[in-house]
Amino acid sequence: MKFSLFVHMERWDEQVSHRQLFEDLTELTLMAEDGGFSTVWIGEHHAMEYTISPSPMPLLAYLAARTTTIHLGAGTIIAPFWHPLRVAGECALLDVISNGRMEVGLARGAYQFEFDRMAGGMPASEGGQALREMVPVIRALWQGDYAHDGEIWKFPTSTCVPKPLHKPMPPMWIAARDPDSHNFAVKNGCNVMVTPLMKGDEEVLDLKNKFDAALANNPEVPRPQLMVLRHTHVHAADDADGWKVGAQAISRFYRTFDAWFGNKQVPENGFLAPSPEEKFKERPEFELDNIRKNTMIGTPAEIIARIRYYQQLGVDEFSFWCDNSLSHAEKKKSLALFINEVVPAFR
Repeated sequence: MKFSLFVHMERWDEQVSHRQLFEDLTELTLMAEDGGFSTVWIGEHHAMEYTISPSPMPLLAYLAARTTTIHLGAGTIIAPFWHPLRVAGECALLDVISNGRMEVGLARGAYQFEFDRMAGGMPASEGGQALREMVPVIRALWQGDYAHDGEIWKFPTSTCVPKPLHKPMPPMWIAARDPDSHNFAVKNGCNVMVTPLMKGDEEVLDLKNKFDAALANNPEVPRPQLMVLRHTHVHAADDADGWKVGAQAISRFYRTFDAWFGNKQVPENGFLAPSPEEKFKERPEFELDNIRKNTMIGTPAEIIARIRYYQQLGVDEFSFWCDNSLSHAEKKKSLALFINEVVPAFR
């Protein structure tokens, strides 16, 4: 079982500066590297303070200079917002800067809010077309000269400059949920990243079954890797109410996600208040006990047991998702417990 860190700069009010958040993200990444994590993943989001990353590339390039072993993962680049030549070139440059430690995840995008601002109001549901067209184009550009005449992009003979160091090419991941996206990823030799969000381990099993079905549909393709991304909060075994800290924070995170995803309010200077708790009275997944059960919250022993189950299912990488609205001090405490008491059980 590999472990990775999924992290953004999170800003919930104007009391914490962006510079401080940048330093906090760096500190968490250095902790993860010291703890033997394989990869740090940073995503892409636009014009929203609660997940800050207009591009993962400058952050990852900086982290490449501060680290020596941990891989630098763009997790994920939103395909409809990019040109394939730019994705190929920036990823390859990051691979050169990091001496072959770049990994790239691609996704179709989710927030209509972002599509309204970055893609002229294209329906977010149509982002998959860009993802499917982009994947083989990037790989061709990494290999050498290539001209493209697609439905979305057309360009004459070009190549990626520079070329990535990683041979035959850097690892590519696809964020997958439905059977078609699993099948596309496996058929194209891409690793698969999945997130159950607020759902429990029955959703992890369902996603693993979709991955297995894609493997069966493509028997000629070598088995790619499967990563599960989970909101994670570890509390000390002697802190009986420690789980509530994580559950309340993750509730706030998802109520904020709901506000952005609903796309019905105009944000003020990049902030949207969380949707009110009363909106979710009939939504059992928002009850604190269910957040505790469904996301990765618990003592080290409880977390170990859950991840062992994932390991038995055939999951290759567990990603510690630390976006959760908690303070940096609380995130550090949780990550340290994970590194010191959970990771050794898998070594």
